[in-house]
Amino acid sequence: MARPWFLYVLACQGGGLYTGVTPDVARRWAAHLAGKGARYTRSFPPQQLALVVEFASKGEALSAERAVKAMRAADKRAWLLSCGGQLPAPSISADTSVRPLAA
Repeated sequence: MARPWFLYVLACQGGGLYTGVTPDVARRWAAHLAGKGARYTRSFPPQQLALVVEFASKGEALSAERAVKAMRAADKRAWLLSCGGQLPAPSISADTSVRPLAA
């Protein structure tokens, strides 16, 4: 029996999403956290694993990855939430006061 492959989506600092495939999600997550997973996640470290989807083969996982990466950001977020994925709560800056514009 073939080993399953997984499509995963990471919610990263700055609000971006990173999508990848792997046969071992825990090992790949650890690599991303250690700054060794991908160039994108070295620049924008992952905050949480937002979604994991299992596939029967590497080819199926890669096809799904291509489809997800082709989505616009808003569509990807909507798809992620519709699949039961989770996004971190938006961070609020320390200074949330409203000031009038200078004249």
